[in-house]
Amino acid sequence: QAQPVESGGGLVQPGGSLRLSCAASGSIFSINVMGWYRQAPGKQRELVASITSAGSTTYADSVKGRFTISRGNAKNTAYLQMNSLKPEDTGRYYCAVDWSYGRTWGQGTQVTVSS
Repeated sequence: QAQPVESGGGLVQPGGSLRLSCAASGSIFSINVMGWYRQAPGKQRELVASITSAGSTTYADSVKGRFTISRGNAKNTAYLQMNSLKPEDTGRYYCAVDWSYGRTWGQGTQVTVSS
């Protein structure tokens, strides 16, 4: 399958909002989970949020109450609405798609939270 394609990153001030999008190409019936991960400089990549094909969601403790993950009507897209952004949310955000046969990663989109 082709890499998922992310968009929506950018520079935002603390307290601001961004919405990330991920588009996966392939059969929606083969998608089990879509997730967002992030990696800050010098740190390991970590799970931010994920959503299953049934709509169940998981969030990192650090983003609960601020971030919301959702699926598009076409079911091959995932969104990450990020509100009340903090400088510690800065990093490269990657979309990961868990297919029935394996995982594919996007190239990532940069999110920078700074005044």
